[in-house]
Amino acid sequence: MSTAAATGRDSGLTVAGVAHAFGAEPVLADVSLALPRGRIGCLVGPSGCGKSTLLAMIGGLLVPARGDIAHAFRRPAFVFQDPCLLPWRNARDNIAFGLKALPIGRAERRARAAALVATVGLKEGDADKYPHELSGGMRQRVALARALAVEPDLLLLDEPFSSLDVGLRRHLQSLVRRLIAGRSLTAVLVTHDLAEAARLADRVFVMTAAPSRIAAQHDIARPFADRDDGFVQAEVSRLLADARVAQALAVEQAG
Repeated sequence: MSTAAATGRDSGLTVAGVAHAFGAEPVLADVSLALPRGRIGCLVGPSGCGKSTLLAMIGGLLVPARGDIAHAFRRPAFVFQDPCLLPWRNARDNIAFGLKALPIGRAERRARAAALVATVGLKEGDADKYPHELSGGMRQRVALARALAVEPDLLLLDEPFSSLDVGLRRHLQSLVRRLIAGRSLTAVLVTHDLAEAARLADRVFVMTAAPSRIAAQHDIARPFADRDDGFVQAEVSRLLADARVAQALAVEQAG
């Protein structure tokens, strides 16, 4: 069944009985989950379990073979592991690229891009640099700014921090969490890292190996500002103490 639009202004995200396969290879078997509006959900599971496939379906890039994905979000935006920047455009023009689809003029596009350069922690001079002149962390900031430029109501993040070193990863995690909260966005993050999920998410969905289902759901109530390293480690231990979670992630841990 095709992706459906949820009714009601305050509707969140609902995934109901979604199944999908690529050729003869089943990826998602019977995935169901719910995420309230304004929350950050995290999809965790072993490599190849279909996390990115499900994210693409939530964002409307793929249609599930069976089941429904329902929400009332009108403007989803993606941030991928690979920033996917246009190499022939500078940072400012990469940020503004998606705005060409909106009914706004060039001057406003450039002004919005310039403001976002500062928002994501880049320097004014970085706006004139091309992707090959930027570090990996700077390129990811540009990709984040590009997603925010269209003023999304749903932010979809596909392992955007996985290729970064630990210090930069933590810094960008905090930045993304603050930006999501400041804009009252709903967000779905794909990761294979339980600690990252415990640090960022309001609700964690643990997926089994393919063909995947949701093995467990875990809510984290503590405010993000209070999630120090000790709390994150305790949450990871609590998650792994759940036999369903331990079994679902056994393949990844063994690797």
